[in-house]
Amino acid sequence: TSGCLAMLDRMGGQDFANVIDLGTGTGLLAFAARELWPAARVIATDIDPVAIDVTAGNARANAVDRVELVVADGALSDAITAAAPYDLLIANILAGPLMSMAPEVAAIAAPEATIVLAGLLETQRAVVVAAYEACGCSLEAVDRRGDWSVLRLCAGAVRFVAEGPFD
Repeated sequence: TSGCLAMLDRMGGQDFANVIDLGTGTGLLAFAARELWPAARVIATDIDPVAIDVTAGNARANAVDRVELVVADGALSDAITAAAPYDLLIANILAGPLMSMAPEVAAIAAPEATIVLAGLLETQRAVVVAAYEACGCSLEAVDRRGDWSVLRLCAGAVRFVAEGPFD
């Protein structure tokens, strides 16, 4: 999480209008996005309804407003796709879900959107990057923190459309 926060902080001078935090957990990264890009629409999602309840409580406790909360399995719920495309996508989850969600993430990303991925070990970096490259994304930066890596990718110039159903 700290690496992801540092990566977002370095991007603070850029403009983003539509941000999504996939697998928000406690909401911390969505709250950081709200602070860095106050005019942006920010959506925080998690598969776990309890995590969304915790995020709502954390938002209240820290006076963070205008973060939309969505319970969703992956990136393809109606609420998420209706608000797409996103120009900044953040996912701080494990490598397995990051890889399996690559087509979903790429499908909701705007052309040339920024994608920040964390929660993966350095030894998993190549396979995670390969999953996103297969969807037209390219690696732009790596922030290695001990055994962990934070990746910044760029979505393809054309919005990704999957050739088959998602797994």
